Order: sequence, then structure tokens, then C-alpha cells
Amino acid sequence: MAALRLGVIVSLEKGAEHELQKVHELGLPTCQIACWRPELYTEATARELVEASKRHEVEVTTLWAGWSGRKVWNFVEGPTTIGLVPPATRAQRLRELLAGANFVRAIGVPSITTHVGFLPEWTGDPDYAPTIEALRAVATRCRENGQEFWFETGQETPITLLRAIHDIGMGNLGINLDPANLLLYGKANPLDALDVFGQYVRGVHAKDGEYPTDGRSLGRERPLGQGRVNFPALIGKLKALGYGGALTIEREISGPQQIEDIRLAIRLLEPLCRD
Repeated sequence: MAALRLGVIVSLEKGAEHELQKVHELGLPTCQIACWRPELYTEATARELVEASKRHEVEVTTLWAGWSGRKVWNFVEGPTTIGLVPPATRAQRLRELLAGANFVRAIGVPSITTHVGFLPEWTGDPDYAPTIEALRAVATRCRENGQEFWFETGQETPITLLRAIHDIGMGNLGINLDPANLLLYGKANPLDALDVFGQYVRGVHAKDGEYPTDGRSLGRERPLGQGRVNFPALIGKLKALGYGGALTIEREISGPQQIEDIRLAIRLLEPLCRD
């Protein structure tokens, strides 16, 4: 099996040229591009992104498609503000994800990724079936465009996510495994999660963190290698499952320290990515 390739997640809001130049300067061959402003899904932005990708020789592996509206990243307000689960914002966010799928077709990227929200663990929950229906609509648009739809792990337990994939029942679904998120939300040990849904992993965020401790706030994100994710074991298990995608570094801070932490992650991950 070929060596895994490293990448980093960057922001479309900051400009494709600026962000892909940064990826190139870090010496990385791939990136995920995140966008929280659906109004940027224009022909002009698509052209800029395609040209920057070619110029800097950086492959965009997925569009991390955010959505409009209020979002609170905790256990108290998160269930009513994140993803497609909240009924008050579901229709608008569905339209935005469909627009994201069309934007991805224009830039020639094979998938879109997002947090779908706190998926109910009980299928009889009144929000479960409408959320599955909305997700099926996104997956259908992606299939029409020759794309995949990837769930980013975080707010749901691994078995809840697996059941949702089965209930949607389409062949173009995958998982963007964020091992730190499984810890931050207290949902699973990342290694054990692979035993549940490992066959669906199509992308991976290289991010580290700790379990939550107060029941209301998420656990703390940490520089890679300083949290609870066992990256040597995780990458070994991914390889054993046949994973051949990118490892996309994510560090959710800003400024010079973010770049320092990304460079630290590169040094730690490079030996683990080799054959």
C-alpha cells in the first residue's frame, strides 16, 4: 500500500490563493477546504480555487461544507443549533448543502463533508426520520454529481452513525473520521470506533484532544501528540483496514501558534505515514 499523504484544513473565506499557498509552503500535497459562507459558492470562486490548486500543486480532497445560522458547540445548546437535526434551520441548511454539492462539481472535488448534528439515538425520535430524509436528499444530489457525502464524526455515537448510514441506504456515503471529536464529545474511543464503522472511513482529521469533564462543555482540543488519541495505533489500524486517503491536520486555534502546532503535527505524522 502506498504511503498516506498529509494535508491540512484551510478556509475558503480567507481566499483560495492565500490558503493554498499556505498549504504549499507547509510542504503538504493535500488539503480540505472549509466554507461557512454558502454565498461563496460562485463560478468565480470555483475558478479561483481550481487555478490555485493547480498553481500550488495541492489536491483538495473534500469541501467541508458549513451552514448558516446560530451554532453552539456544547452539550446544552448544541442539539438545537448544529447541523441538519434542528427542524427550525433544516430546510435552509439542506439548500446550502445542495449548493455545496454543486460547487464541488464545478471544482472537480470528489466529496463534501459536514457535521449533521446530534443524531437521535432512538429512531422513534420525531427529529430522526426527517433528518434521514434530508440527508438522503444531499446524498442523492451528490450521487447525481458523481460525488460522495461524508459524515464528520463528533456529535453522535459510532453505532448511531452506522445506523444512519444504513437507514439512508445509498452507496455514496462515507465518514470523515475526526478522532479528537469522538473524545471531545465523549462519544467513543477512536480505536474502538473503527471496529464499528471502519469500513466507511474515507477521510481523517489529524486532531487531538481530551474527554469532557463537566457535562456541559466539550473536552479540550490539544496539540497533536498531547491528547488522548493514540496516533501510531490509529494509523496502523486504518492501514490494516485498507485506508489509503489523506490525513488532514486540524488545529482549531489561530495565529502563529496554530502554524507551530501544524508543523509539530507534520513531524509526528510523517514517520507514521510511510509504508
